[in-house]
Amino acid sequence: MEPFLQIAPHSLAIVLSRVVAEDAPGVTESEEPPHHHTGYEIFADFKSLNMKYFWNKMVADAIAETFFLGWIDEHVLLIQGKEDHLEVLREAWMRRSLKPPQGFDIKYLGKNDQYGPYMMFIQHSGLDW
Repeated sequence: MEPFLQIAPHSLAIVLSRVVAEDAPGVTESEEPPHHHTGYEIFADFKSLNMKYFWNKMVADAIAETFFLGWIDEHVLLIQGKEDHLEVLREAWMRRSLKPPQGFDIKYLGKNDQYGPYMMFIQHSGLDW
C-alpha cells in the first residue's frame, strides 16, 4: 500500500532527510539542519541550487516558476506551481538530476493522485547514471 499525504492542489511534496555531515554518507532524521532556520530558507536553497541547470533550461525554468507553500514536520517541503512545471521536476527527480537543499537528501517526491487532493510518493527510477 502506498503512503499518502493530503495537500493543496498543484503542489509537490518533497520529503527530505537531513545529512549527518557533509563528508558522511549516512542520513538521519534527528540531526539539526545546517545553516537553515525556516522552511522558506530551505526552499530558497533548493530553488537556488536547481536554477543553476544552465544545461537543462526546462528544469531551471520550472524551478523559477515554483513558490513556497509550506514546511511540514521539519522534513516535508511543499512547493506550488503550474502542473507542467511540477511534471518537469518529477521527471528530473526520476532521472536523479534534482538537487536537494544543502544538508539534506531527497527521499521522495509526492505525485498528485487523480482521485482527490492527496499525494502518492514516488521514488527514483532503478537506473544509476
